[in-house]
Amino acid sequence: MVMGEFTQETDVLVIGGGPGGYAAAFRAADLGLDVTMVDVGGRLGGVCLFRGCIPSKTLLHVSELLYDARHADEMGITFGDPRVELARLRQWKNQVIERLANGLVELSKKRGVQVLKGCAVFESSERARLQSLETGHIKFRHAIIATGSTATPLPAMEFKRGGRIMSSGGALALADVPERLLVVGGGYVGVELGSVYASLGSRVTMVEWQDRLMSGADQDLVQPLAARLKGLFKAIHNRTRVKEFQEFDDRVEVVLEGEVDEPKQTFDRILIAIGRNPNSRDIGLENTKVSVDNRGFVIVDEQRRTTDARIFAVGDVAGGVMLAHKAMHEGKVAAEVIAGLPSAFDFQAIPAVVFTDPQIAWCGLTEEEARKQNRAVRVSRFPWSASGRAVSMGVTKGMTKMIIDTETDRVLGVGIVGRGAGEMIAEGVVTVEMGALAEDLALSMHPHPTLSESEEEAAEAFLGSSTHILPLRKT
Repeated sequence: MVMGEFTQETDVLVIGGGPGGYAAAFRAADLGLDVTMVDVGGRLGGVCLFRGCIPSKTLLHVSELLYDARHADEMGITFGDPRVELARLRQWKNQVIERLANGLVELSKKRGVQVLKGCAVFESSERARLQSLETGHIKFRHAIIATGSTATPLPAMEFKRGGRIMSSGGALALADVPERLLVVGGGYVGVELGSVYASLGSRVTMVEWQDRLMSGADQDLVQPLAARLKGLFKAIHNRTRVKEFQEFDDRVEVVLEGEVDEPKQTFDRILIAIGRNPNSRDIGLENTKVSVDNRGFVIVDEQRRTTDARIFAVGDVAGGVMLAHKAMHEGKVAAEVIAGLPSAFDFQAIPAVVFTDPQIAWCGLTEEEARKQNRAVRVSRFPWSASGRAVSMGVTKGMTKMIIDTETDRVLGVGIVGRGAGEMIAEGVVTVEMGALAEDLALSMHPHPTLSESEEEAAEAFLGSSTHILPLRKT
């Protein structure tokens, strides 16, 4: 027998060690199934942990600290100019990643999940080839595809190691702080990483092909952030794209097309943040009955089962909103279905959070979606300028809003912009998922003074009983 050419068997083969993959593996193991996980890096956490969610939020927290330090003199406290030591900042980021990665290793060991390093390629609907030195083939009863996604480059561009054109992963490596940075894409990745680099000292120019930033969120939620970024960035150009570019050893020269006065500009680095593509190619799907759509996303049903009864898919590779918490829930659903439990992915409110300063968070139905659907709703807003806690923190440009059905008074959606919005949106998720009424939220006592109190007052504003703003209607 040649080393590396034997076949092992497993109940569940999980391909990909990101949030969707390890959540599926852990849940399947907890339900008594034998689980083998294959990951290219051989470590659990995926893009989210190593090149996405965790490092970006670590740096965004630093960005928030820098902002607070620079504006503390308004409260009578003077720190002096913050000094950024890039090597130590990199070290802190890496320590955060390693701590969480090591925790996942321990959890996988204690659950008895076998983790193999390599690339798994389907040979059939019950067998995969593992391209590594450990195992030649894996025979499985069920498989879960959790291969994630890859950053989308601009046409004719490529992300080269050490190059000046960066994906989000390259930007988070924090090789240096470029004096001039062009961010292409005004979605959540672009505004988050643009904010980080601007706070560290880069002169950031942002171009977005849409007519405004964060086109997926309600405009009134985005407005406070847009105003903040206008002062933080060197320039923001909407309805603008990169027409031409040329990369040199020490710079990148670009030609911009759209609403921009100077089409020809030079930058030290470019960050491309225009979306992500599913990693569904080169994993042998043609040897199975799995189907993909015209963009390469694996087609799944509400149980995350593909068109091949033995194979499931979760996370970015299965499409929908590309968020780690969505992938985790999908992974758990797939594992439970495989274990014979009655489970399905059926959520009314998938929260989205932009971890800028101010943060933006929303869940359920947005105001713009309600308008497009001709839904009979009323929008109730509570400005943070009327919040005692927001005033005491100096963050009065926030807002909490609710989209409420006019016939039933049911809360259909919640949106928040302001400091800590990402933590607060969880109450909105519970409210929407439970089908709660505005009255339910208004009659739930919130502590004073807190930012979460604004959710109670937004519901009260709808009912005409808000204490700290004038009622829109009589009770």
